[in-house]
Amino acid sequence: QVQLVESGGGSVKTGESLRLSCVVSGFTKEPRSIGWFRQALGGKREGIASMTGSDGSTYYVDSVKGRFTISRDKAKNTVYLQMNNLKPEDTAVYYCTTGAHPVGAYGRWWPEHWQHTAWGQGTQVTVSS
Repeated sequence: QVQLVESGGGSVKTGESLRLSCVVSGFTKEPRSIGWFRQALGGKREGIASMTGSDGSTYYVDSVKGRFTISRDKAKNTVYLQMNNLKPEDTAVYYCTTGAHPVGAYGRWWPEHWQHTAWGQGTQVTVSS
């Protein structure tokens, strides 16, 4: 059974940075994709970044493109989300997830069609102005 454990959340001010970590364990086959979703208070859970297991291709939603970077350390079974230039609208609980989602050319992807296989417990990120 795949288990995901996030860490690295916290409270920062506008323009500052945080790095989230997600340790993945219990998998017998590398997940097709692993990525990050977030859910603001009263909002829907939205996918923001993903990495394909096979070749490391990355996908981002427009609201975080250029500010957030997803990466991985295979030796540590850990996926990271480097978040720079944080804004108050980035305040949310951030979740790590595995599974698969459709992708297209030129970095297109459809996180709303992600077929999830596991979720982490979430880590809170709060950005104040």
